[in-house]
Amino acid sequence: MSTLSVPRTLLSAAVASAFALTAVTASADLSARYTDSDGDMVADAPSDESQWVDPDTLVFAYTPVEDPAVYADVWSDFLSHLEEATGKRVQFFPVQSNAAQLEALRAGRLHVAGFNTGSTPVAVNCGGFRPFAMMAADDGSFGYEMEIITYPGSGIEGVEDLEGRQMAFTAETSNSGFRAPSALLRSEYGLEAGEDFETAFSGSHDNSILGVVNKDYDAAAIANSVAKRMIARGVVNEGDYEVIYTSETFPTTAYGLAHNLTPELAEKIQDAFFNYDWEGTPLEAEFANSGEAQFIPITYQENWSVVRTIADANGVTYDCD
Repeated sequence: MSTLSVPRTLLSAAVASAFALTAVTASADLSARYTDSDGDMVADAPSDESQWVDPDTLVFAYTPVEDPAVYADVWSDFLSHLEEATGKRVQFFPVQSNAAQLEALRAGRLHVAGFNTGSTPVAVNCGGFRPFAMMAADDGSFGYEMEIITYPGSGIEGVEDLEGRQMAFTAETSNSGFRAPSALLRSEYGLEAGEDFETAFSGSHDNSILGVVNKDYDAAAIANSVAKRMIARGVVNEGDYEVIYTSETFPTTAYGLAHNLTPELAEKIQDAFFNYDWEGTPLEAEFANSGEAQFIPITYQENWSVVRTIADANGVTYDCD
């Protein structure tokens, strides 16, 4: 990977000024299916104990990736740890899309999950997802950057050169794969998707990166944490693509659970994340490639504020019902 220019700026002046706005109230986006009596912007556990769920088998899903089978192995040791902590059988669910992951949550077929940055607000508001953890480095630092990449020799030297070319996004729910770059391109460079440049949707960051490397796309918006792990696995190499823009730092995948699990089970699941020993595990081997080494506590209200602001800048609404 080589870098042409990497402006470490906020997405745009327009979006930056929006960061100062008061966050949307808890009830504004949360589906009417849920309640939020404590104002933390996520669904409360049902007050009626008859609505609590205590499944014999817990289903876990990690955010969609190009090859889910790879991540079934990556998560295998952690899921064994989760089985010991909860006394439940735990099944890995290899989801193929963000929509499939959300639908499984809404339908009660998914109990524990990692939702990508941009999909987390959808999962919270439409699926009753309760995020509580995120991966971080040993020193507690966390996050990734959105990058716009192109292949060497494409003739694209900067973001303004995207005009008249084709750019790949991942999915409309993705923060770094769609919403953040859309806000950037529109407000800072005056480039409107479908008018000033052609668009394609690859379905995942892995696909976007490979598409650029193979010259299927002129450029793509990606999460650089995914690219780092792909380089570490030898899927792509340094120098296969060039970076023309790097954003501010965003929160990474949010780990959480369905809102209607019994409180005792929910507590066991959370404890399992925070007391997991990463040393020597497949999880450590994979995520060390992007500098992550532990799970840390998070709140949706605080840590996803910047993501909600970008969604607001793009006119995103949540029609869940």
